[in-house]
Formats: sequence, structure tokens, C-alpha cells
Amino acid sequence: MNKKQKRNLIRIIISAVLFSILYCIPTTGLLRELSFIIPYLIIGYDILLNTFYGIKNGRPFDENCLMSVATIGAFIIGEYVESVAVMLFYQIGELFQSIAIKKSRTEIKKLLDIRPDKATIITDTGEREVLPSEVKAGDILIVKVGEKVPVDGVIIEGSSSFDLSLLTGESVPIEKDVGDEVLSGAINVNGVIKIRAEKEFLNSTANKITELIENASSKKAKTENFIKKFAFYYTPTVVLLALIIAVGVPTGRIITGVDPKWNIWLYRALSFLVISCPCALVISVPLSFFCGLGGASRKGVLIKGSDYLERLSKTRYVLLDKTGTLTEGKFTVIGVHHNKIEEEEILKYASLAESFSTHPIAESVKRAYGKEVDKNIVKAVKEYGGKGVYAEIDGNKILVGNDKLMKDNGVTYIKCGSVGTVLHVAKNGEYLGHILIGDKIKADGKVAIDNLKRLGIKVKMLTGDGDKIAKSVADKLGICEVYSELLPSDKLKIEEDVINDKEKGEVMFVGDGINDAPSITRADVGVAMGAVGSSSAIEVADVVIMDDNPVKIGTAISHAKRCMRIVYENVIFALFIKIAFMIAGAFGVVNMWMAVFADVGVMVIAVLNAIRALKVKGEENERTVSLR
Repeated sequence: MNKKQKRNLIRIIISAVLFSILYCIPTTGLLRELSFIIPYLIIGYDILLNTFYGIKNGRPFDENCLMSVATIGAFIIGEYVESVAVMLFYQIGELFQSIAIKKSRTEIKKLLDIRPDKATIITDTGEREVLPSEVKAGDILIVKVGEKVPVDGVIIEGSSSFDLSLLTGESVPIEKDVGDEVLSGAINVNGVIKIRAEKEFLNSTANKITELIENASSKKAKTENFIKKFAFYYTPTVVLLALIIAVGVPTGRIITGVDPKWNIWLYRALSFLVISCPCALVISVPLSFFCGLGGASRKGVLIKGSDYLERLSKTRYVLLDKTGTLTEGKFTVIGVHHNKIEEEEILKYASLAESFSTHPIAESVKRAYGKEVDKNIVKAVKEYGGKGVYAEIDGNKILVGNDKLMKDNGVTYIKCGSVGTVLHVAKNGEYLGHILIGDKIKADGKVAIDNLKRLGIKVKMLTGDGDKIAKSVADKLGICEVYSELLPSDKLKIEEDVINDKEKGEVMFVGDGINDAPSITRADVGVAMGAVGSSSAIEVADVVIMDDNPVKIGTAISHAKRCMRIVYENVIFALFIKIAFMIAGAFGVVNMWMAVFADVGVMVIAVLNAIRALKVKGEENERTVSLR
């Protein structure tokens, strides 16, 4: 508990003790009424002050006003025991609500701990500790065991495991070595490393994530805005109805010649006011969205506002970029085909021949070989643009390249039946075999598509790759609709067609590169893959998936549906109970004691239900998306 909550708890205890003592003392008349004013003022002075300031500032119709009018009115008609009890139970409910909200905010505040507190720069005179905001791109930093990486950078010395749970929700540490990128906010687990800063702190991942979380609450959902408008009109309406019950009904009875029974109808009107207090709606709906955003963020899915959470829940169409979204987004050796020699020997010759090249295909071959190559034995290297490379290695004439290079040099080669980029390897005019290079499908790609289908989502894949490669990937993932050889403008046109032709629901586009930014911007829900995605895509996206796991697309949709269900549960439950008890109160079926339990009870139940949105079901490690 914070200081304010402790202070309120003390007030509740003191007031409850006094109330119990006074209730048992057999006093009557004015003395009894005056004695109950003491616990009433102890427990309710802040409500009365808030009412006064609300009237003064031109905002009289709120829950404070309703409680003040109801309890003061109860004193006037001699129901001072119930007046104090109503205020006491109301404050108990407010305390429970405050504790519940604090719990949810504490959970979300943990997310803001990803920003590092310090950075250690290596200078000519030694190590110097500075604030992360003072780090400039190009600075060399040392990160020790247990420290957070201060800015995005590249490892230039050492290796270690990194805990990325604060960034991606992934609990398993990731191994990083020289040349690998590390993100700010990652925790160095077991080795001292040196990194070269690639970005300033303001543009680093940890700071960007924190800004997204802090700004998310500023973008309100339609449901959230509706509740605020509803409360604005609702409160004066119930005050008017209470006046009709208190004054109109007795006046009507006088006109018809019946005993007006002023006290009875005034009491019913006051009970009506207590029941009508809209706290449950006004508090629980924004809290549900707040918890929903926080719960998603804890799992590495950053949703930039409650309006996007609401749109996510209505998603019916998902358009997926291929490269970097469903595939790894980098060239990888996916096969080595040969007849006579070992796989390692083919990779060795290809790595040596490509040892002076920085082309992505050459880099993928060297990664697949995985050993240091002796460039001193490589002579007479000659590159043939668009074909491949020739090199003399230990006196052997090596050719590494495509069909054209083999034809030009009279080498009889074997065509590859698999889809991908093929590098043929020949030694002294003799064909050795070929290396198949492709963009590897992500391990969870098939699970991601299956989960989306299970949620009733229509999935389409859009890519700039050739038709053969695109269909091969789509077949492996189980995607029926695939569009290939697309420019960014083509993707946008297809997206426009889907948006215009859709029957109902929202259209989501998921991408990672700068070329996807226009489509991400145009979509009802734009999603960017955050780990490898370009800054442009992340900036314009409504949702960012921090670890690039495509399974979290379905997780985000499932979580949003669950959050909206919680919101609607609170709205329907609160309105049903309120209306039922208001009608009952107007006809005298319930008294003020029951009224306060109806008000406070509904509020507490709605708040506790809202906190359920902190829990994310259908997490990626379960390999399936929950339908509940």
C-alpha cells in the first residue's frame, strides 16, 4: 500500500470503530444524530470536498455528487445510521479498487525498467561511466555481467548470453558473438563484452519501447470513449429521475388525493442515487484496456493504444509479407547436393572462392562452412557479374556460380529440382555438385498460420520474390492465396482491394522492411516485426512484435479478443445489475444498505475482472493460440 491507501485504511478503521460503538450506545434524538456526524465526516470529508470543487468548476454530476446528495439526504430524513454505513462501505470499495489498480500499474511499471541506468565508455584514458543519453554512435562500450546493454550496438570483442525477456518476453537466453547485434535493454548474462554503439540512446530499442508504452494510453478505443460520453449524460439523467421519485411521485399522490409519504419516496430516491453511481463502468473499462496493453507488452507484443487493441480483436484478414516475416530474412544454405565427395569439401571450395566477397550469398556459404579459411592459398580470383566467381586454390581451378558460368566454361552440370538459388561447384572442369541457398522458413511459421486459420482468419501472402519460390513457401506453410513478384505499389493495390471488398472485420498487414511501410500504414492494423524490422516500419506500425516470432500474430489477436470480451462483460454486468437494482430501489424493494452493496460490489467485481486482462493466453511456447 502507498501512503494514501494506508491513510484511507486508518480512516476506515477509525470510522468503523466509532460507528460500531455509537450504534450500540442507546442514545436518541438530536444527540444520536450529532454523534453520527463524527464518523460520517471522518470517512466522507474528501467526498464532500470533491463535490464542492466539482460544483465550483462546473462539473457537478459525478459519483462524488451522487454519494454526497444521497448520504446528506439520509441524514435529513433521520436515516443517519444508513448514511454513515453507505459512506463507509463506499470508501471500502474505493480502497479495494485503488489496491487493484495499483497492482496492475505495478505490473506494467516493470516494463519501464528496460531502460538502462548507466553506460561505460572506453576512452584513451580508460573506462568512464556516463548516462546512456550521453553515448554517441561509434563509441566503444564495455558491458559487464548482469548489466543492461545501454544502446543498440554490435559486439566487437567477447561473447555472452543475453536475457531478452524484458524486450521480447522470451525467457531463454540468446547466445551472441563478435559481429552480432545486441539491443539496448538486453541483460548480459555470463560474459564481459565490448560493443560499438550503432545508435544514440534516443533512437535505441529500449527507449523506443518505453515511449510506446507510455504513449499507448493516449489513444482511446471507441468503447472507452463511448463509456466517457455515456457517463457524461448518464449522471444528470439519474439525478433527474431521482428528483422525479423524490418530488414528482409524492406531488402526483397529493393531486390524486393520496397520502404523499414524502419520507418514503425521498428515501427511495436516495437509494436510487446510491445504486446509480457509474463507478464500475467509468473505472473498469479503461482499466481493462490498460491491463490488456500491459499484458501484451510483457510478452513482447507492443500495442500502441487501446483503439488498436479493439481493432485487433476484429481482425478477419491478415496479409503477410514473406521475407523477414515468415522467413528468416537472410540467405542460408538449405542443402548441399553431390555424388562423389563430402559435403564439407564442396563448402570448403566454395568458401575459399568466395572468401574475398561480401555478397549476402557468399556470406551464407561461409557461415555454413563454419571454419576459418586460409586466404593465402587463394589466387587469381576473378568475379563474373551475374554469374559467379573463378579462383585458383592450391593449384586447382575452382568455379562457383550459376548455370551460365558452368555453360560458359563447358562444365556439364546437374539441374537442381529444389526451389532456391543454386551455386554449382566445379574443380578443374569436373562437376562436384551444387549448393542450394534460400531464405529459411521460420521454425514457427507453420504453427503461426495454423493458429490464424483456427481463429477464423483469412490469410494471404504478398512477396516480391519469384512465383516458384513464393508458391514453395506458401505450400509449406499451408497458405492458399499467394501473390508474387510484387513491387511495394503492387502490395498496396492488393491491400486496397481487400479493404474495399471485405465483408466485415479489419485488415491486418504484417511486414518488416522499409518497403512494407506504405502497406503497414494503410492497413486497419499495421504490424511490424521489431527485431529485424526497419525503423520506418516500426514507426508507422500500430503493433510491434519484438522477437519476430510469427506465432505472436495470432497471440495478439487472441489476447485482444479476450480483452474486449472482458470489457463487454463488465459493461453488460454493471448495466444489468444497476438497472435491476435501480428499478427495485424506486419501488422500495431494496433499502440503502442493499443499494451500497450493489454499487460497491459491482465496482469491485468489475475491477477484479478487468485485472484478468493482464494475463496473456495462447502464448507462443504453448504452440497454439487459445480460442477463449
